[in-house]
Amino acid sequence: MSVDVDFEAGGFALIESVVDPEELKALAPVMLREGAVGGSRCLLDRPEIAALATTLQAHRVLRSLIPEDHVAVQCTYFEKSSDRNWLVALHLDLSIPVARRVEAPMLRGWSDKEGTVFVQPPPQVLEQLIAVRLHLDACGVEDGPLRVVPGSHRLGVLSPEAAAAVRADRGESTCLAAAGDALVMRPLALHASSKSTGTSRRRVLHVVFGPPRLPFGLAWAATRLPASAEA
Repeated sequence: MSVDVDFEAGGFALIESVVDPEELKALAPVMLREGAVGGSRCLLDRPEIAALATTLQAHRVLRSLIPEDHVAVQCTYFEKSSDRNWLVALHLDLSIPVARRVEAPMLRGWSDKEGTVFVQPPPQVLEQLIAVRLHLDACGVEDGPLRVVPGSHRLGVLSPEAAAAVRADRGESTCLAAAGDALVMRPLALHASSKSTGTSRRRVLHVVFGPPRLPFGLAWAATRLPASAEA
């Protein structure tokens, strides 16, 4: 697979063996500490997660896909199993975590999640983001894997009706992975996942990288950004 071509054309790419599975075991206590559950969005302030983000950005393949000046701005933990099962309808990732609310006509969809302010910025901001989904467990067809619509990241923000039409036209790619693999994707790529139908556990750390500075007077919510990025 030509990673660069596939990523630019499709909006996603699977990178194998990014982190050794044995090293992933050290992250298990982090997932259980301080109430982290499937769906926790604000893990980047934990030292182990901040160190992992640095490791991901330095990886020989990932560093060619993540712009050099980008910083880690969010880490979300997802856990799907027979006991904690859920599906995700076809959607785009439109919200980003910011330090405070700013009044500007281009900003919408304000919300508060886990004590952090989220907002939906214009597509020009979202187009710059890169998400790295690190698989802590193997993810097979029975584990509710992510399904991505190839090339949809180039279509901007779509209505639900338009998104469904694009999926019908282009189809979906099912993203299976081994433990330690990373799925790199553009947040504006249409994606969905079904409920798990097996008995395994699917845990993912979803790390988002973005430009150090935001427009409209916004600032990232992450507490461990470099001083130059907080201005």
